[in-house]
Amino acid sequence: MPELSNFTTIRVGGEPKSLLEVASERELFDACKQLWSTGEDWFILGGGSNVVFDDDLSDLNIIRVVSKGIEITESNEYVFVKAQAGESWDELVEFCVDRGYAGIEAISGVPGTVGGSPVQNIGAYGQEVSETITKISFLDYQTREELVLENEDLNFSYRDSDIKRGRIGAIGWVEFRLQKLDGLSVPMASGQITNYLDKPYGSQLPLQDVRETVLKLRSSKGMVIDANDPNSVSCGSFFTNPVVDYIKSLEFPEDMQKWKMNEDSFKLSAGWLIENAGVEKGFSLPGLKAAFSLKQPVNLRLNCHFKYLRETDHIGKSCRFLILIAMGAVVL
Repeated sequence: MPELSNFTTIRVGGEPKSLLEVASERELFDACKQLWSTGEDWFILGGGSNVVFDDDLSDLNIIRVVSKGIEITESNEYVFVKAQAGESWDELVEFCVDRGYAGIEAISGVPGTVGGSPVQNIGAYGQEVSETITKISFLDYQTREELVLENEDLNFSYRDSDIKRGRIGAIGWVEFRLQKLDGLSVPMASGQITNYLDKPYGSQLPLQDVRETVLKLRSSKGMVIDANDPNSVSCGSFFTNPVVDYIKSLEFPEDMQKWKMNEDSFKLSAGWLIENAGVEKGFSLPGLKAAFSLKQPVNLRLNCHFKYLRETDHIGKSCRFLILIAMGAVVL
């Protein structure tokens, strides 16, 4: 039985009790129903990012989703892209950009699979998948029903959804509604992209230019998986940007990066909080091989060259404590 370190971006994880690969929605749902009926511990694994496994997995059964397939339905204004859960997320973005479909181009380079994208509402550079997801197929753990859930059923919010909040089940496919804009992107909501290309904020830019820019920006921070870059060996975004009310946001410097969410809430830069709390890039603890990236503000990458899961726990808790003491803010 292979160790899960072979299937995770952080290269950590022991040998599970069982590992079954499923190549279609039907295989996935049937495997889940059978495994769930046993009452044993289970986990559905996609691309292996944003997950850290223990070293002792002797009681854990893994279903690894490797299903492939993309279906296209076009109307005059929109393109509906239905992708199987096991499709690579970044390969889907590349597929859409190459065909002139706009709406997810700024989320280039994000690791993982399509099936994982709705769970935490992945996003980057001003785009979130909740803006384009129309529906998903879902096997409900509680009822064993095979459902099609609409966007509004998932109650998306910043890096969150009902599935992440505890609606347990399995995702078979995801459908996205994208736009045909003559090879241009949707209006860019990222100053990093527009500044890099020397264009006004909100510009519609060639899709290929947006994708190439995002990949360059992410690569410079160790945020694109690369076998030759040890800074890209990570579990993904270890911290999220905290959301605070307007009064709390006034406690921080005006030049701190923050984003207005609505009339009474602001999203603060976790990277700014962490670095200004004295936690530098490359931060580690004595005796540990785990360390934050040398390239990226530490809210986004926890790089690990070690064997034991407990090292990530120690360093993550230490970082949160330092931020709380220095800044009075909590990052999760």
